[in-house]
Amino acid sequence: MRLLAHILIFSFLTLITQIGGIIYLCALILTRKVIQWRIIKRLLVFSLLYFVATFLIVPNIAPFFGRERINESDHLRSHSFFYKLANRNYVKPELNQVLENVADDFFKNTNGIELVYLDANFPFMDQFPLLPHLSHNDGKKIDLSFVYKDDSGALTQQKPSMSGYGVYEASTSTEYNQNDICKKQGYWQYDFTKYVSFGRLNKDISLSEKGTRDLINLILEQKDVAKLFIEPHLKTRLNLANQKIRFHGCQAVRHDDHIHFQIH
Repeated sequence: MRLLAHILIFSFLTLITQIGGIIYLCALILTRKVIQWRIIKRLLVFSLLYFVATFLIVPNIAPFFGRERINESDHLRSHSFFYKLANRNYVKPELNQVLENVADDFFKNTNGIELVYLDANFPFMDQFPLLPHLSHNDGKKIDLSFVYKDDSGALTQQKPSMSGYGVYEASTSTEYNQNDICKKQGYWQYDFTKYVSFGRLNKDISLSEKGTRDLINLILEQKDVAKLFIEPHLKTRLNLANQKIRFHGCQAVRHDDHIHFQIH
């Protein structure tokens, strides 16, 4: 049972953070002779090693794998500290430049609204899965938050969920309902992200259609951008016609809670 527990912890930490499993093994080795307060001491050793690796070691090794940490600024930030803590904030240098360009332009155009990113990629190894995503595995993809407004109609930095995912801008009765179509075809996972919102926030905000449309157009203007995913009904609602906007397929998850885009 103890071995099984270690395997499960190793697997979970690896899937969530990429490096967590290896750090856990190191903590086990360093505390193998500890008897008193073993679990607490092991947790402390793991935490210390993990923080050192995540914030001091990994950023210096990732460039050898063609990736770098997202350059946060006054114009660009993560939705949650979790994305940085879990090493899910790495991209190719070309994507980093696109993010900086879009963030700077968006900040200027909106008089101070920051660009907010969600999941990007892990620091090492192409094709290593960044669950629950299917394609965030090569440093070329990233998810961004929609733009929201408050009751007065002014743009706000507030977002509707803890994780940044799972609070949908669903289709109306007169709009194309891709979610229903995919679910009826047996793709049960299509709205899975509703289970990972981790709580609803700021119920008095709503989607800014203009702000989100302007953000998407800024992204599409970047020559290195190859594709952008949102739900079909939002593409219609926001009056978007660029050929870079694609449908991601029923095998993925719905994209009416965030923007996904990728570079060539």
